[in-house]
Amino acid sequence: MHELILGGQRSGKSRCAEQRAAAWLAEAPRSAVLLATAHAGDEEMRLRIAHHRLQRAERLPALECVEVPIELAQAIFRHSAPDRLVVIDCLTLWLTNLLMPLDAEALDDIEWDRAREALCDALSEASGPVLLVSNEIGLGVAPMSREARRCVDELGRLHQAMAARCDRVTLMVAGIEVPVKRGMR
Repeated sequence: MHELILGGQRSGKSRCAEQRAAAWLAEAPRSAVLLATAHAGDEEMRLRIAHHRLQRAERLPALECVEVPIELAQAIFRHSAPDRLVVIDCLTLWLTNLLMPLDAEALDDIEWDRAREALCDALSEASGPVLLVSNEIGLGVAPMSREARRCVDELGRLHQAMAARCDRVTLMVAGIEVPVKRGMR
């Protein structure tokens, strides 16, 4: 079963995914891997990532962590197994790494379409469960720059594509789970 967990910043979406992973790991013999998409482009982000890594290790030491800022579809293929939960945290940072990178050229529309479709294929073909975490940022005002507006638009399209392939979609609001989609695809 696949689930998309959406929410604003500090809404509790990552904690929700960790709780789902803990429940999964409670039934042996199972494993879980977190595919972390953050890229440390500056000192504040490096500290933020280190803090998240430390806190997560304390809360859920059995959750393996692999940093995958770009090649997410390939990582899903590599790590998916019937007895292994794949947690992706988060789609927003992955998209930003591709469309607004700090140290490279942004993907053009064709390249981005290929990356999105590869992710859709990986999710559809995953042999085990996948939890996807992402920021719901399309509820606010339109960003000032063309690049930022593109990211917001493409993230909305990505969420729709992921939700269509997930059995469950959950919206996190102030630490509370709001069921959006439940059941089979």
